[in-house]
Amino acid sequence: MQDAVFVGGGGPDYGTKQGLSLKYANRHGLIAGATGTGKTVTLQILAEGFSAAGVPVFMADVKGDLSGLSKAGSANDKLHVPFTERAATIGFADYSYTAFPVTFWDLFGEQGHPVRTTVSEMGPLLLSQLLELSEAQEGILNIAFRLADEEGLPLLDLKDLQALLVWIGENAKDLSLRYGNVSTASIGAIQRRLLVLENQGGAKLFGEPALDLADLMRCDADGRGMVNILASDQLMGSPKLYATFLLWLLSELFEELPEVGDPDKPKLVFFFDEAHLLFDDAPKALVNKVEQVARLIRSKGVGVYFITQNPADVPDDILGQLGNRVQHALRAFTAKDRKELRMAAETYRENPAFDTEQAIREVGVGEAVTSMLQKKGVPGIVERTLVRPPSSQLGPITPDERAGVMAVSPMAGKYDTPLDRTSAFEILKERATKAAAEAAKVEEQAEEAEDPAVRDFNAGRRYSGTRVTRSTARATRSTTSFGDQMTRMVVKELTGTTGRRIVRGILGGLFKGR
Repeated sequence: MQDAVFVGGGGPDYGTKQGLSLKYANRHGLIAGATGTGKTVTLQILAEGFSAAGVPVFMADVKGDLSGLSKAGSANDKLHVPFTERAATIGFADYSYTAFPVTFWDLFGEQGHPVRTTVSEMGPLLLSQLLELSEAQEGILNIAFRLADEEGLPLLDLKDLQALLVWIGENAKDLSLRYGNVSTASIGAIQRRLLVLENQGGAKLFGEPALDLADLMRCDADGRGMVNILASDQLMGSPKLYATFLLWLLSELFEELPEVGDPDKPKLVFFFDEAHLLFDDAPKALVNKVEQVARLIRSKGVGVYFITQNPADVPDDILGQLGNRVQHALRAFTAKDRKELRMAAETYRENPAFDTEQAIREVGVGEAVTSMLQKKGVPGIVERTLVRPPSSQLGPITPDERAGVMAVSPMAGKYDTPLDRTSAFEILKERATKAAAEAAKVEEQAEEAEDPAVRDFNAGRRYSGTRVTRSTARATRSTTSFGDQMTRMVVKELTGTTGRRIVRGILGGLFKGR
């Protein structure tokens, strides 16, 4: 189909081609349906279509099946005959097997190139969501980011944030005068949450070199869009980390990409699998910001497609923005299920040829109820569509095949070796060392200038009843003086106005300009 991604065949005999218009692909979309109804294959054929049209794609591979996009299908596959028969039924005359350009990514750096961001780029709002902090704990985190932003303390990895929190705890009394109550108990709770995140492998997400968004928006030598696949089977063991990372990536795209209006085709299509994880237990403020990003990011040329079992998993304000829809079968076993099915059917533009609610119940595996945006962005009439077969391999590739793809990737070597440049951890350590050295120097000078008679008196010895011991009164006073002096020096240095302020975006991440 010209200027459209071919989805499948509709109509009474499935001979009417159904396509997703590239011009309206940035109006977002939804792929929904019960387990085992064909959502993954639909995701695969949409990625193929966008790539063939020169549109880069980013998608999470939750089950590992999508790695097959990097390898052509085979006539020796057991599904070859059913696939060719389906292609003939829907009028897919030029159906053939082909591989697509793929870049594998992995937060843990095992099944793909490492993906990193910095703590500063993540921002306090998303980090609070990731750590599941209380309101009081989130307040402490905001103080930490405020101090880091004002003083130019780079928060690159978790040890930077941990070091800053330690410093805040040690100077809680002084900081409370400026920022309100700074509870050491809250700081301790945040540190424990960070420890849990480290144990889950989340520390690998934070550091440098950080991901360059331009690397997600490439095309190969033939002009086909790169299919970026995030290995997520292991990541799904930490659902909060999975959802927060994808939301961060979406917010970065929103903040960094320029306005393009309504382009002839998207600059990038972003598939958000297991979308319910984004909204489960999410505070209203975060959901509102996600809705705002979804509403505004389409003018940046980014189409966002949510994949979930039930449309009810997506908040209404966001669901209403998803113009292109592929609805696989829904099961209705309870009264709640029936109500949700009826509500899902009511969101479609009716087709007089069939009952939409009944169709959603009845469509088989590889079949779906679809509605795509037409001219002027008007929702199309709902159709029963037989989804086209994939051209790439259905199912995962082998670990050796994955390693081969990674070896020839343009990203090979760019992100593999982590960097550890000077950041908040080293800066705070250096400042503390200098403060201690300065305090020791002042004390030494004071001792040298002291009157000999006074010094002898202060160093006087006393009788304890059994032995003679040195008086500890002066040493205690000196230690206290040194501690107070160091605190005052570091507080003054850190809380002074530097005039350097870092601007943060809609979801709290760093706004680095366009």
